[in-house]
Amino acid sequence: MSRKEVKKRQSTTNRQGPDKGILFFLIIMAIFGAIMIYDASVYQANQLFKDQFYFLKQQVLWLFIGTIPAFFFYFIDYRKLLKLALPGLITIIILLILVLVFGEEVNGSKRWFQIGPIPPIQPAEFAKIIVVMYFSSWLAKREHSYTKFEDALKKGFGNSLLGFIAILGVVAVLILLEPDLGTTMIICVTAFAMFFVSGKDKAHSLGSFLMIFLLLPIAAIAAILEPYRLSRVQTFLNLILTGEVSDPRGSGYQMQQILIGIGSGGFWGKGFGQSRQRFGYLVENTAFTDSIFAVVLEELGLWGGAIIVFSWIFFLWRGFKIAMNAIDREGQLLAAGITIWLTCQAFFNMAANVGLIPLTGIPLPFLTYGGSSTIVTLMAFGLLLNVSRYAKQK
Repeated sequence: MSRKEVKKRQSTTNRQGPDKGILFFLIIMAIFGAIMIYDASVYQANQLFKDQFYFLKQQVLWLFIGTIPAFFFYFIDYRKLLKLALPGLITIIILLILVLVFGEEVNGSKRWFQIGPIPPIQPAEFAKIIVVMYFSSWLAKREHSYTKFEDALKKGFGNSLLGFIAILGVVAVLILLEPDLGTTMIICVTAFAMFFVSGKDKAHSLGSFLMIFLLLPIAAIAAILEPYRLSRVQTFLNLILTGEVSDPRGSGYQMQQILIGIGSGGFWGKGFGQSRQRFGYLVENTAFTDSIFAVVLEELGLWGGAIIVFSWIFFLWRGFKIAMNAIDREGQLLAAGITIWLTCQAFFNMAANVGLIPLTGIPLPFLTYGGSSTIVTLMAFGLLLNVSRYAKQK
């Protein structure tokens, strides 16, 4: 889109308030998430810190810290912010390299920087929003419309595809080396979806599907190379094929405990604060991190889980509505990218917690306890609400 076309389009738009549906979703999820994190973490907080409110206070602190960049991302025109995407991409690549060298090793993974009393920082989480911002601008400048795939290859689509894979590949490989397959998958799926929606023809769609087929064998190889990932896949396949969890006292222990909690919750749930699985049955601190959705299902039952699922469907609808009403292609891709990223992340987490996919360690936005994840999620909502402030004049 030329500058004249953009200016003409901007002249036919209204600057307005944020999307009220998304804003309401943000507030409710942030409050509900803090409450559930407190509920699910009471046992561990007492055991480790002798303070049942410890993790709640930390989560509230991160929510307040996250509002600072969120307001920054909301009030400054997103078109100006996207000009910082390239420096942001370079910075995040440098940080991903540094974390592999100097990062704190936890359970065989180097994903965090620990600097004194400052809470751990996870660069891979910030890579999510940087990749979405960068490709929103990058893809908007490389739109093509061809009638034949041969024309696409001759006139530049092939170069765009290779460039896209190269840029994404650098980020994905660095995160995979940490290792963090879950975050790698989220970033790749989001980027591929953005590439798909940015096209206007069959050739572009074909290129998108080729990348998806490229991702599948890479994910399979990554799962096979790491024993703990392979055991998760084997547990999942056994559950699907036989209906039973293999090795319930070993590699299948976590899935077994999750299913016990969900099954005991039934349709109506045990009631808030009545979860048994949070009392050390779910391994390590997953009761208020990766497996918190299982605690929700145990306490609030199927109906409570259904409300959360439909809330994310509502978010998906409103996010795509913002994308369709954006004033330019960059805004459309930015809103679509954020919506796809957060929705995929939420559904991957919930699907893993009910045995529909292998356990992945992907956080559930707002409900999973964590500093970097919470801050990045708030930044993403700030950007999405920023795009919603500019809409086509009806």
